[in-house]
Amino acid sequence: MTRTVYVNGEYLPETEAKVSIFDRAFLMADGVYEVTSVLGGKLIDFDGHLARLERSLTELDMPKPKAFDELLEIHRKLVELNGIDEGMVYLQVTRGAPGDRDFAFPDPETCEATLVLFTQNKPGLAANPVAKTGIKVISIEDIRWGRRDIKTVQLLYPSMGKMMAKKAGCDDAWLVEDGFVTEGTSNNAYIVKDGTIITRNLGTDILHGITRAAVLRFAREAQMKVEERPFTIAEAQGADEAFYTSASAFVMPVVEIDGESIGTGKPGDVATRLREIYLEESRKAGI
Repeated sequence: MTRTVYVNGEYLPETEAKVSIFDRAFLMADGVYEVTSVLGGKLIDFDGHLARLERSLTELDMPKPKAFDELLEIHRKLVELNGIDEGMVYLQVTRGAPGDRDFAFPDPETCEATLVLFTQNKPGLAANPVAKTGIKVISIEDIRWGRRDIKTVQLLYPSMGKMMAKKAGCDDAWLVEDGFVTEGTSNNAYIVKDGTIITRNLGTDILHGITRAAVLRFAREAQMKVEERPFTIAEAQGADEAFYTSASAFVMPVVEIDGESIGTGKPGDVATRLREIYLEESRKAGI
């Protein structure tokens, strides 16, 4: 089945979608994106994703797309047109194609942003069996640019990190800078020690995860102790549990880091319970 996608005001078959070869996302990775999960045909944490998108655009002095105020309607229509019950909606905004290739970009007032959205159908997203067994990660050096709080399309190194993990027979990689874990290749990282959930504090060195914010809020509401600070790989290997959060995986237990089992080597009670709470609350709040 051919998907219907959205490109600059038009709903089109994916085979007919086109963007200029001079678009700055293609030439300079000059673009930002968001991914919103869909459960039961409803959008999860949409307001958080929209707020982060606006922040990313502001930080890069990038113009909002003309249809910015219509994004909820566009998301819903794509979900309907493509029959998505469980899956994702991917959104990308770029600075567009203001002229010939040039490192310097023109005044934002003269740029017309490119807006692209498409869906990914993922039946069984919430019931992912991997959540019952957990995943294995490796650690790699974090050599990305310094503004990881901006959700840009500069994803080459995270892609390389996932491939490094795959070659090592693992599922993902956690990135390490100055001796401390920053985050996963496409997720926020956590450990649990003596009942305390530990995750890196917000700053420019990690993405301000929308799922992260929701999970930490639910954890505190459930009277779980949360500590936001950096932690090392050695500390993670000695933890009782580890997990990560993202819009596409929700809460995913990590059972091994660099060949060392975490805790019992199986998903722990904290991660399992947080996943249950997140899915339950998100389904109720979906729009």
